[in-house]
Parts: sequence; structure tokens; C-alpha cells
Amino acid sequence: MTGDKAEQAVSAFQGRRWLFPSAVIHELDPDVGASGRRPRRTARDWVVDFSCFVLAVLIGLAGAETVNGDPNTPDSLAALDQLLGAVACALVWLRRRWPVELAVGMALLGFVSNSAGGAATIVFFSLAVHRPFRYVAWIGGIVLAGIPLYFWWRPEPGLPFVPAVLLASLLTVSAIACGLLVRSKRQLMLSLRDRALRAETEAKLRAEQAQRLAREAIAREMHDVLAHRLTLLSVHAGALEFRPDAPQAEVARAADVIRESAHEALQDLREIIGVLRAGEPDEAGRPQPTLAALDALVAESREAGMKVTLDNRVTDPAAVPASVGRTAYRIAQEGLTNARKHAPGTEVTVTVTGGPGEGLTVDVRNPAPEGEVPPVPGSGQGLIGLTERATLAGGRLAYGPEGDGGFGVRGRLPWG
Repeated sequence: MTGDKAEQAVSAFQGRRWLFPSAVIHELDPDVGASGRRPRRTARDWVVDFSCFVLAVLIGLAGAETVNGDPNTPDSLAALDQLLGAVACALVWLRRRWPVELAVGMALLGFVSNSAGGAATIVFFSLAVHRPFRYVAWIGGIVLAGIPLYFWWRPEPGLPFVPAVLLASLLTVSAIACGLLVRSKRQLMLSLRDRALRAETEAKLRAEQAQRLAREAIAREMHDVLAHRLTLLSVHAGALEFRPDAPQAEVARAADVIRESAHEALQDLREIIGVLRAGEPDEAGRPQPTLAALDALVAESREAGMKVTLDNRVTDPAAVPASVGRTAYRIAQEGLTNARKHAPGTEVTVTVTGGPGEGLTVDVRNPAPEGEVPPVPGSGQGLIGLTERATLAGGRLAYGPEGDGGFGVRGRLPWG
């Protein structure tokens, strides 16, 4: 049990702790259970123990009167019977600490003392409450088997043998059954409490998992959106740096692309942060791109200086389901971003095929770059996120080097 759950378990008894048995508090209070000390009696325990003691004394007095009125019982045996009955009544106060030992002792003591019958019945009840059924079965079976022997040895005055045996057996079985009922109710209460704590813990874990998944989704969205914009910024900023003598028209065009890309990146970043703050779904803000926006993506990449060939064989891109089209757009976007970073100057081919019932296939390929390209830190994270995105959409994503040294990204998505 965690610290928070422990505090909840302890605070649950504030103001009404005295209503619970000490055995139940011992199970619910982690401090008592951890220390190993015996639980102290509550006010309820004192009332119950005192009532049991009085009941044992009253039954013992009735048994003593029966022994005193029996002419076949010597006075010395009657005095011993009453003495053992008084000892049995005093031992009732220890029934919570040693239920098994007292039950065994009462089984022997009740066989020789009629005055100890009431105390023995109460001890058998406590045994059923505080110990598993196997102890009750063994000790209770021995007691029930000894009842006929007891009344054969010491017949009850004015009561035939069979009714006396049946009555004593009924009282013993009733006491044990009541104890088992009390024990089952306590176990049910403890099991319901554990189940409630477990459900609360599981709900908290599910909430944490949902938050983590939401953050991962937002992180993937930021990578998919911002990586494309920032690579455009990098390409044109690098062109301005290495060609300071470029014509004024090209410089103005590159500056315009940088400005537009920065504006779009900031706008996308604001929307994603707004979704994170407001807890709104991904569809909030500007409409998410779908397959119909693929032409604009390719045009934007061409304006940035990339060589892109688009082969879109889908006759009606608007008919593609929104979630499938958005995933296909992100696959093409990530493929173009990777080609721009790892194979600059190469011609990228984007092929989109499929139809309803066949599925949608997005294929982005680029040949090997000329010369050596320095490695880019953090490479591969976008493809990992796209693989998960495609899997969640019911499809799959494959990527890796081609035989000619190029690189390919191929995604297949369901289109029902």
C-alpha cells in the first residue's frame, strides 16, 4: 500500500474508530500492521467482551445450580466444577489473543465442568471469527464428537440423553455458524475496500497513461509539422549564407519563403500549444491537412528548391477518409523532410495509389545523394512516430535504404 493510500486508510477511522473491532482496524491500519504489535481493544471491543463475560457467568451459574441440585454429584466435584467454571469465565477476556489455544482448553475443560459450558460456547464463536475454517473444523468436530460421551458420563437431570445431546450440539453449531458469518462479513468488507483502492489506483494509472499518450501525440504532431517548416528555413538560410552574391530576385524569393515558413511554423506551434492548454481535440483550430492538400505540400517543397515528382493516381482525394488522408499526408511530409535533410539536391518521387476497398499506398523515394552528407542529430524519430501513427490507423509503414543507395518510405493504409 502506498503512502497516500495509507493516509486514506487511517483517516477513514477519524471520529468513528471506536465502532470498529480491533481486528478490523489491525487489517486496515498500515501502521499497526507494520509495527507487529497487537491491536488494542476499542470501545466496541470492551462492550462486546464485557457482555460475553456476563453471558458466560450467567450460563455458568445456571450450570452450577444444575450440578448443586444433582444428588449423584459429590460436593467436592461440584465445588471443582464451579471453580473450573470461574476460571473458564475469566479466560473469556483472552479469547481474542489466543483463540485456538483457548478453544482446545475449553474442549477439555467443558468435558469435566458443566459450569464452563457458556464460556466454551463463546470461545468457539471467537475461534470461528478470528481463525480460518480448518481450525474450526478440527476443534469443532472433536467437540461435537465428545458431546455424547459427556452426557453418557454425566447425564443431565430431568432431560433424556438424546434431547440433551441434540440441544448441546445445536448450541455449539449455532455459535460456530454465527462466528463464521461474522468472519465472512469482515472478509467481504476488507475485500470491497481492497477492490475500491485497486480500482482507484487503476483509474489513476489510466489517467496518467492517457496524459502520456496525449503528450506523445502532441509531440509527434509538433515534429511532423515543425520539422517540415524548419527544414525549409534551413535550406533557404543556407542558400543565403553560401551565395551572398546571388541576384536580388533570388534573395527576395528566399527571404519570402523564410518569412512564410516561419509564419506557418509559429501558427502551427500556437495551435498545438492551444490544444495542450485547453484540452481540446486535435481538430481544434485550423483544419488538419488531408490528402487533398498534398499538391500544396509538393508545390511548397518545389518553391523551396526541391525536385519533386508527384504521381497521384487517386481520382478523388477528397473522398479519402479524413483520418487516412491525414496520415497519408504526414507520411509524404516526413518523406520529403527526410529527403531534404539527408539527400539534398536529389529528385524525390511521391506516388499515391489506391481506392475504396483496396487501401491507400503512399510511396516516397529518393536516390542516393551526390557526395557526403553530414549526419543530422535526432534522425529517425519522425519515422518511429509515423510507424505508430500508421499502426493506430490500421495500416503499416516500412522504410529503409534501397538497393541503389537511395531511401524509401512506403505506407499502406486501409480505405474501406
